[in-house]
Amino acid sequence: MTELPHPALRPLPRDERGDPSGKRGGEMLAPGMRRTAQRTMVYNAIVRLGGHCTADEITAELHKTSPRFPRSTVYRSLEALTASGSVYAAHLGDGPTHYELATGDHHHAVCQLCGGVLHIEEALVSELERHLEDRHRFKPVHTEVLVVGVCETCSRTPGRKSARRHTLEHVHHSGDGSGS
Repeated sequence: MTELPHPALRPLPRDERGDPSGKRGGEMLAPGMRRTAQRTMVYNAIVRLGGHCTADEITAELHKTSPRFPRSTVYRSLEALTASGSVYAAHLGDGPTHYELATGDHHHAVCQLCGGVLHIEEALVSELERHLEDRHRFKPVHTEVLVVGVCETCSRTPGRKSARRHTLEHVHHSGDGSGS
């Protein structure tokens, strides 16, 4: 059975897509771009997977309901969705490109052991950009931040490996090392 396109070609409501951030993506495609059933299916697969998914994971998700959905169509759809600004292509260190709904600029911290992803607050990036402008007379045009390190869980349990990248819980700890 073929998956039907989302009626308005917009992201699913927060409660249906499981996005804990509550952020909403914009239009699925930029005005003037063709809205095809295939692009809609790829977009909705990213929604269902919760982001940070690879083209292979998107293809596997689509094959659950459309076993003959071509991998080449996934790549062409991802290219169109990325070009339209609807989907963000994240290069998270080694390995394949990961895709997520574009909800503004994306900056990441990635655990090199489990592959967990933490979104870096835009305020920190803005502060860095202001520092570059004010102190170095350097005007940022485009900023991408990727920090590679080890998450709290992996630092406690070495050797942990996740089958799929996941979003790390965004917890702020006080600077005293107590973790509260």
